[in-house]
Amino acid sequence: MMEIESRIAGIPCIIKRVSYERVKGCERADSRDDYYGWMEAVYEVYDRRGRIAPWLECKATDQDWQRVDREFDAAREYIND
Repeated sequence: MMEIESRIAGIPCIIKRVSYERVKGCERADSRDDYYGWMEAVYEVYDRRGRIAPWLECKATDQDWQRVDREFDAAREYIND
């Protein structure tokens, strides 16, 4: 399980990625998702002390989750280097 420090609604937190699946696109696909590929991730949000924080997860917007996805991608690239 991978985790990063981030912010939701401006509040510092720890986000753990519980599961992750990414499928690359294929030119001979039957659907738009299969053609372009897709990504699915499940996250858990914790406060800075490590306690699960569902109240904070409820404050997350779509933009927050998109940023979190980018932060995880950047962290993964950093770890793989």
